[in-house]
Amino acid sequence: MLNFFSGRRSRRAFLKLGAFGLGGLGGFSLADLLRLEAKETGPRGDSRKSVIMVYLPGGPSHIDMFDMKPDAPVEIRGEFLPIPSNVPGLDVCELMPRLSRVADKFSIIRGFQTPGGHDASEVTTGYRAGSNRPAFGSVVSRVHENRRAGLPEYVTLIEESNLPFGQEPAYLGPAHRPFAIKGPGMANLTLAQGINVDRLEDRSSLLRGLDTLNRDRDARGEMAGVDAFTLRALEIISSSKTRDAFDVTQETREVREMYGLDPASTHFLQARRLVEAGVKVVTLCGGWVEKGHSAANLSNWDTHDNNFPRVREQLPYFDRALSALITDLHQRGLDKDVVVVACGEMGRAPRVGVPNPGSNASASGRDHWPIGFCWISGGGLRMGQVIGETDRHGGSSTVRPLTLQNLLATLYHVLGIDPTQTFTDHLGRPQFLLTDPQKIVALT
Repeated sequence: MLNFFSGRRSRRAFLKLGAFGLGGLGGFSLADLLRLEAKETGPRGDSRKSVIMVYLPGGPSHIDMFDMKPDAPVEIRGEFLPIPSNVPGLDVCELMPRLSRVADKFSIIRGFQTPGGHDASEVTTGYRAGSNRPAFGSVVSRVHENRRAGLPEYVTLIEESNLPFGQEPAYLGPAHRPFAIKGPGMANLTLAQGINVDRLEDRSSLLRGLDTLNRDRDARGEMAGVDAFTLRALEIISSSKTRDAFDVTQETREVREMYGLDPASTHFLQARRLVEAGVKVVTLCGGWVEKGHSAANLSNWDTHDNNFPRVREQLPYFDRALSALITDLHQRGLDKDVVVVACGEMGRAPRVGVPNPGSNASASGRDHWPIGFCWISGGGLRMGQVIGETDRHGGSSTVRPLTLQNLLATLYHVLGIDPTQTFTDHLGRPQFLLTDPQKIVALT
């Protein structure tokens, strides 16, 4: 078992939810994951708002999607043609006709500054790998903890990827890791054989009594933080809210087909159901194919070779799922309260077949590039616009580029969280959420 605890340890701290009838949590309890390890700081945030983060691992090609250069030489512009959207001046790739019809519901950031390599942790933390900074979802979980009984604040649908994704809580403690569903997964939300909700409630009541007794004997109050997280874990397991939110079979066939019936597209529908139920942050990347390649796999945009066949295969799935998500949110009146963000950890090189120093790209591929794009929709932000600009080859920004920290600052702003606030790290030092807390003014 992982060592989640420090300092004085109690018998109660080692209690496992397995003892209460919970199965499938892989060796440690949900209570362990929910236990708070540090004192909360900062405002409570806006309880109405939620964020869906669509991570596109590997670095999607900006020049083949949202920042096309039709007048550039063929070795730069590539094979695809731009098509106009319903917003003047906002052209998109011909393989995304659905998104072109709802461009008034999203904005595009061009010349978006990224690490330029496979550092996915910077997408969610704003800092390079190894900086020991908490993920965006973990911060939101900390600020909104215990906001709503029976639901986690932070959920990930990322089952597996060829790249790590920064979702760790760092010094905020394991209580603020994302609630993760892997593989069959729903077993994590079911009671063990022979345990029904009534029996679970009986044991929950017993725990309340034992905790009261322990607190009476505990003059220093060290037990006070233990029972709250165990009982919250019991609420999640005994409530149908989380299980129902994951269950897309409760949707009509028409809605499911609008997103697409393949597993990758279904994650977009699950994300909508989760935020509708009250989850604050959902991350997804659209499935993962461990061996080989699938057009329905939206979590591998690392196109060092076969850039154009790969993009031609994947973009229609991406177009359908993402356009369905924002259309669905609008139809349900959720667009002002839910922000959807889609980006990768970098873009792709403008010139086809030319590798960076020490890297690689075949004659049909695009190498890594530090300039990319960010797609954003909803949350009461200003939609239907292009922010930023790149040069005629899409290689560099012609204005001061916006960064991942600026994006995160904007998301914190939407959620009513002050990005200049501090939390205390493991060494007792105050740490700012961001070093550049400037939000994207054009969106707000």
